[in-house]
Amino acid sequence: MTHQTHTIAESNNFIVLDKYIKAEPTGDSYQSESDLERELIQDLRNQGYEFISVKSQSAMLANVREQLQNLNGVVFNDSEWRRFTEQYLDNPSDGILDKTRKIHIDYICDFIFDDERLENIYLIDKKNLMRNKVQIIQQFEQTGSHANRYDVTILVNGLPLVQIELKKRGVAIREAFNQIHRYSKESFNSENSLFKYLQLFVISNGTDTRYFANTTKRDKNSFDFTMNWAKSDNTLIKDLKDFTATFFQKHTLLNVLVNYSVFDSSQTLLVMRPYQIAATERILWKINSSYKAKNWSTPESGGFIWHTTGSGKTLTSFKAARLATELDFIDKVFFVVDRKDLDYQTMKEYQRFSPDSVNGSENTAGLKRNLDKDDGDAANLLI
Repeated sequence: MTHQTHTIAESNNFIVLDKYIKAEPTGDSYQSESDLERELIQDLRNQGYEFISVKSQSAMLANVREQLQNLNGVVFNDSEWRRFTEQYLDNPSDGILDKTRKIHIDYICDFIFDDERLENIYLIDKKNLMRNKVQIIQQFEQTGSHANRYDVTILVNGLPLVQIELKKRGVAIREAFNQIHRYSKESFNSENSLFKYLQLFVISNGTDTRYFANTTKRDKNSFDFTMNWAKSDNTLIKDLKDFTATFFQKHTLLNVLVNYSVFDSSQTLLVMRPYQIAATERILWKINSSYKAKNWSTPESGGFIWHTTGSGKTLTSFKAARLATELDFIDKVFFVVDRKDLDYQTMKEYQRFSPDSVNGSENTAGLKRNLDKDDGDAANLLI
């Protein structure tokens, strides 16, 4: 008698990998900064990034226009584009926080064209990530209080969202970090600079590569907040070649920018560490596979995520809850805590990540009210 088996649930979409085979060394132990940059650009092109030559703000803005027209299926005439730019995209009164809010919260603009058509103009497609166009430019020059030239910039739909700064092998990576810090003070945030849209920084000296969020908070922009990418067992991926082959895969980078970053209520941009992303991905996979297997109310239908104190458990659980609500078959997500002090602490943290995302339940009647509500809350807290 033969038994037929079929797949219940699978995921080829994990961005934190279980396995990764390191790239073979190039054999060239010495690489200048320009060699490193050239190799990085070639590797990104091989992964589907488009390399374009953009050397001025006007050329960058013209490219944004083309990419947003393609993404939204619209055509701006010159006066419409000027109005869209001045009122929304590059409003002169916008600072870095306003631009970050436009990527994370206000990424859809209700725009009225000259013929009085109202259209939703998306800066980024968060539902179908691979519709977003990724491009690379190099050695873009910009002047603020000083003139600076940036190594490699990744554009998403024309907007500079990721800045990469390189140092030759053997030079301390902290020098690249200090350079980013200097650019932030001197030119990234100058008037009419689209670099105010930057979300992520990547620094590398070839042998060590790290990423970190673009934030104005003094306690969050120290070198201690830079992170290596890693495999799911937390083996670090440090070499630029390996980092490029994993973190800079288009699907991975877009997920980090869209799904695994949080702009919280204190206006701090947080980007998750690889072990937090791995935990979130596997929680979502477990929910999905248990649902599809109709495997409910058994120990096997759930799982455990082990983390230590200070590892960012609350952000991990918040993201898992938030992303779980986007699954078609999920109506409510419960977060169960076993101590009253944890209840208050978790509520406070969740509300920092997203003010209206959580309702507490003091008692059974309150829980029933929250269950009956049809308001799309990301999570209900059950005590």
